Amino acid sequence: MALSANEQVRYWGIGLVLVLVAMWLLGNVLLPFITGMTIAYFLDPVADRLERAGASRALATTLITLMAMLVILVLVVVLGPLLVKQTAAFVTALPEYVSKLQDFISTRFPEFFDETSAVRQGLGTLVEFIRSKGGELANAVLASAFTIVDVAIFIVVAPVVAFYMLLDWDRMVATIDSWVPRDHLETVRYLARQVDNVLAGFVRGQLTVCAILGTFYAVALMAVGLQFGIVVGLIAGLLTFIPYVGSIIGGALSIGLALFQFWDTPIWIAAVLAIFIAGQMIEGNFLTPKLVGRSVGLHPVWLMFALSAFGSFMGFTGMLIAVPVAACLGVFFRFGVGQYLDGRLYKGLAEEEQADG
Repeated sequence: MALSANEQVRYWGIGLVLVLVAMWLLGNVLLPFITGMTIAYFLDPVADRLERAGASRALATTLITLMAMLVILVLVVVLGPLLVKQTAAFVTALPEYVSKLQDFISTRFPEFFDETSAVRQGLGTLVEFIRSKGGELANAVLASAFTIVDVAIFIVVAPVVAFYMLLDWDRMVATIDSWVPRDHLETVRYLARQVDNVLAGFVRGQLTVCAILGTFYAVALMAVGLQFGIVVGLIAGLLTFIPYVGSIIGGALSIGLALFQFWDTPIWIAAVLAIFIAGQMIEGNFLTPKLVGRSVGLHPVWLMFALSAFGSFMGFTGMLIAVPVAACLGVFFRFGVGQYLDGRLYKGLAEEEQADG
């Protein structure tokens, strides 16, 4: 006998609460496993294409894993030392930039820098703090980054999880499909297809956009000779995942650095500005429409709220799963609204009786 609606809601609610409690308790312990699962999800279409080309699933998974490890190794060897060096140099150079800003403002707006001015006192305090804490801050940032990511565990666990997940992905999907209650099989399959379309359209597409834009900004800013161009370009590219934030922060950082570095040669300041304008035009007119699409249905405000909420709930792991969970909730919400608009609660009894008559 099928369960009643109230019983189904009760059981599904209990299951959801247990999952949330487990995620909150385990926290960062889940990070390498979620990362491995995410990598497997992203690479599953590549494995499917290799299978259609005649390779076995094991061979396809092995080839993909070897290629991914080679790419990561090259990036770590080539970009790692340079990125760490530029980050430390950027933090060390901050006092000089703040001092130049103070000199510029004092020359143009001397009224801000009388003895009782809050601006003067604030900038003076900031300069002294950065001078005293600059190196310590750089070391703390790098140390915390390695603590959060936990490189040692990632090197061992995440690739292994990704390999086995990718190897057994189709089998796992079929197994989960066999567990779905038969009365709701078609509905669950429909929702799963919708979730997959959203994730494929947004997450896979947006990560590709981030990689392309980050590479473009880093290479272009280095080409015009901007100091710390790699750091600024990669920051702008990574933050592109959050709509508008990457372009605003990256543009402000790069143009601010260009103002200090190229003060006597405005043409290079204009070149840096042109790089970000070109990047935004490429993203808005080509990359995002082609790789992400306009029908994903994730509003930027909803996305930023999800990142903030899950980040505070589970830390870095929460930020990692925020976008997929937001996409799933968006699909479920739209489905629920559709059910409501087709139901008696919305239409009322009069319309139902009219339809029957």
